[in-house]
Amino acid sequence: MMEFLAMGGYAAYVWPAYAIVFAVLGVQILLPVRRHRQLIRDLDRGQQS
Repeated sequence: MMEFLAMGGYAAYVWPAYAIVFAVLGVQILLPVRRHRQLIRDLDRGQQS
């Protein structure tokens, strides 16, 4: 298992790359969801006025 985690000596490059990819994917999911919620709130406020 440790050999796998060491990635043949390239772990210092591989694991940060995975972290960056997952962070970007998380942002790509989070931002549209937040924007959608904000748009729904704005539309609700517009109909109440």
